[in-house]
Amino acid sequence: MPRQRKKKGRAISGWLVLDKPLHLGSTQAVSKVRWLFNAQKAGHAGTLDPLATGILPIALGEATKTVPYVVDGTKAYRFTVKWGERTTTDDLEGEVISSSPKRPIRKCVEELLPSFTGVIKQVPPQFSAIKIDGKRAYDIARAGDMATLEAREVEIDEIKILKHDDETTEFEVECGKGTYVRSIARDMGNQLGCNGHIIKLRRTFVEPFDEQDAVSLSELEALVKDDAEEGTDPRDIASSALDEFLLDAGEAMSGYPQIVMSDEQARRIHLGNSVLLRGRDAPIAEPEACAFHQGAMIAIGKIEAGQFHPKRVLKG
Repeated sequence: MPRQRKKKGRAISGWLVLDKPLHLGSTQAVSKVRWLFNAQKAGHAGTLDPLATGILPIALGEATKTVPYVVDGTKAYRFTVKWGERTTTDDLEGEVISSSPKRPIRKCVEELLPSFTGVIKQVPPQFSAIKIDGKRAYDIARAGDMATLEAREVEIDEIKILKHDDETTEFEVECGKGTYVRSIARDMGNQLGCNGHIIKLRRTFVEPFDEQDAVSLSELEALVKDDAEEGTDPRDIASSALDEFLLDAGEAMSGYPQIVMSDEQARRIHLGNSVLLRGRDAPIAEPEACAFHQGAMIAIGKIEAGQFHPKRVLKG
């Protein structure tokens, strides 16, 4: 029987809410955080463009089992649109492909907002991670071709103007999964007849995480650097300080029913077994619920006929 290879790194779990800096890709950010924490496993909840800053929730270890729930949550952005030019990427990174001397007044932009609220149809940018016949749209675009991208339904809860001048408008938007803010800028410019592209984008909220939860990459790097000693791995020395920034995996599930389990119930759940929920206020049925034991989440599952059935069990 082949011997199992020992996993490299620490078996550490939790959510880190990173304030992603400019010019750093989401995959690069995850790799950097994973290295700093010396974690065995890591993943992120929702790609953020290199030219965007802000909230990038990164799951370590067992917290990766809650990533789909965060990806599906509401997100909020602040972004600035420059009028008069459209680019290949719908942001600052691309080449200008269309220009116009026309500039919209604030009233015209405000009158446009209702058509960008609710469930709308949106075509993703050419430079996006959408897959077309197994290829990423941005790879097709970089090769000089135009991908045929179908319009998709997205939901925008609210969009409002924060600032407006002769050249730019700053917006704040709250939206659902799959919304491309760059497409909002492009489509507004098209409807106003003046073109437009994003020159600044910041994500301020990924449900349930906001800017108050966030830590910068420079803060994390400083801890490792400052604690470095010759002949030792600086990450080992800094680990306790770094771990202070981690949130329990259960923080990602704050919007779901949470059931506190006894020692015996927790033992059964860790074995993958269902448990009967007792007590006058015990829920009878829930499509999604979380089991907690001693203050930490141990499983995600569903409740049927008063029983909790685990679907994802977190290792202790």
